Amino acid sequence: MSILEVNDLSISFSQYTGGLRKRQLQVISGLDVSVNQGEILAIVGASGSGKSLLAHSVLGILPANATVSGSIKYKGERLTAQRQEVLRSSEIALIPQSVNFLNPLMPVGKQVRSAVNDKATITAQKKVFERLHLQPEVESMYPFQLSGGMARRVLLSTAIIRDAQLIIADEPTPGLDPLVIKEVLQSFRELADEGRAIMLITHDIEAALQIADRIAVFYAGTTLEVASVDDFTGNGEKLRHPYTRALWRALPQNDFIAIPGSQPKATDLPSGCLFAPRCFCAQSECEQAQPKMRDLRDGRVRCTHAT
Repeated sequence: MSILEVNDLSISFSQYTGGLRKRQLQVISGLDVSVNQGEILAIVGASGSGKSLLAHSVLGILPANATVSGSIKYKGERLTAQRQEVLRSSEIALIPQSVNFLNPLMPVGKQVRSAVNDKATITAQKKVFERLHLQPEVESMYPFQLSGGMARRVLLSTAIIRDAQLIIADEPTPGLDPLVIKEVLQSFRELADEGRAIMLITHDIEAALQIADRIAVFYAGTTLEVASVDDFTGNGEKLRHPYTRALWRALPQNDFIAIPGSQPKATDLPSGCLFAPRCFCAQSECEQAQPKMRDLRDGRVRCTHAT
């Protein structure tokens, strides 16, 4: 069952330029993605590709100067602003990128219990900490006393104790020891196996491949491909989009070959396919219009020439 469905999402921000002229800056266009019950969908892409903006759109926490179009549905029903506000405190949880979201003046155990207000109990919090291998004394510690891995698991605790059905984890592993990364990722896998839907936002495609079921590849504010982790094998021959294959081949254990160029900025997007200026497969028609997302070989791809 699909928990989250995002179709043709576009986001722009109104900005004032020199001379107080107002413009709309398009940062996401035609983005499509879905997350199923019991699944981990990893969203990978470079900085500025739209990963965190997608999370903020789902939660309804974009700034006031944002204009949003397209459709976001949770459990088959459209997410209105009113519904987002209700679900943020119950069924949809964000594990933020920065551990600075923890209150520096409050013991972490109390912070976790307050995530569900009067419904939380000390017993429930202790069980969650035990599950995530946090020792009993951790609940009385303050954030500055925690290691990076401990802080990440405390943030994860707030989602578990609320019994969130959709967990959005925004870059949960940077700067962590490899052993701690493995523990954090395994916690997500266990939650998905219990029936929760996990959206894992990450730069680290290798970490994503360890636990995810599917991977969505973002580029310049749109989705280029959604593929099963089983497609990431060999020389990438099972992958559909040239950019996804390039990401795979650029890993150290593969060819370690970077493609020339860089992701375009939102202020300088090419016409047509956003990847065309860097694509060795590009033809003249690729410059005319951005391709539509389509089903192909049990995955999805935004490329006219993918077979």
